Amino acid sequence: MKKFLQEWGIMIVIILVFLCLRIFVFTPVSVKGHSMDPTLADGQKLIVYKLAKVERFDIVTTKEPDDESTVAVKRVIGLPGDHVVMKNDQLTINDKKYDEAYLDAFKQKFSEDKLQSEYSYNELFQQRAAASEYFTSDFDVTVPENSYFVLGDDRIVSKDSRIFGMVNKELIQGEVVMRYWPLKEFHIF
Repeated sequence: MKKFLQEWGIMIVIILVFLCLRIFVFTPVSVKGHSMDPTLADGQKLIVYKLAKVERFDIVTTKEPDDESTVAVKRVIGLPGDHVVMKNDQLTINDKKYDEAYLDAFKQKFSEDKLQSEYSYNELFQQRAAASEYFTSDFDVTVPENSYFVLGDDRIVSKDSRIFGMVNKELIQGEVVMRYWPLKEFHIF
């Protein structure tokens, strides 16, 4: 009986540790939609680290401020107190210019054919891209304290802080640290 209890005790401890990690530290999420193309695609599976300190350009999951039942995957652009300006596809934060290398491939396709071939699956996306002068529409915002300014990587189709406003820090669920599905696209961020 003692051996039986020891074996089951170990199993119970392992299960409890796993549950605590799952509930308090890591959580799986699925990408829904195309707002993070080309970095993340619709249907990909991710692991989110809930205890991460949010930094500029991190990919995070957040509840949308205008619909907290919707979880979105976005990139943090502006931190609390930042002055963020986008003008002619040039990102400037607190008077410092930033190159968004993760957008280079999409920007190139935009300059070639306004992403018409990329959006062949969706006529509305094609129309939005064709009507856009720049890959990212111009904006000028100051991020309030305890808030973040987030954008999707596909700026033409993304519903992000330009639409739903700043994201309160309480709505940020965590930082995306791994893409585990599909396996051939496994990546640690």
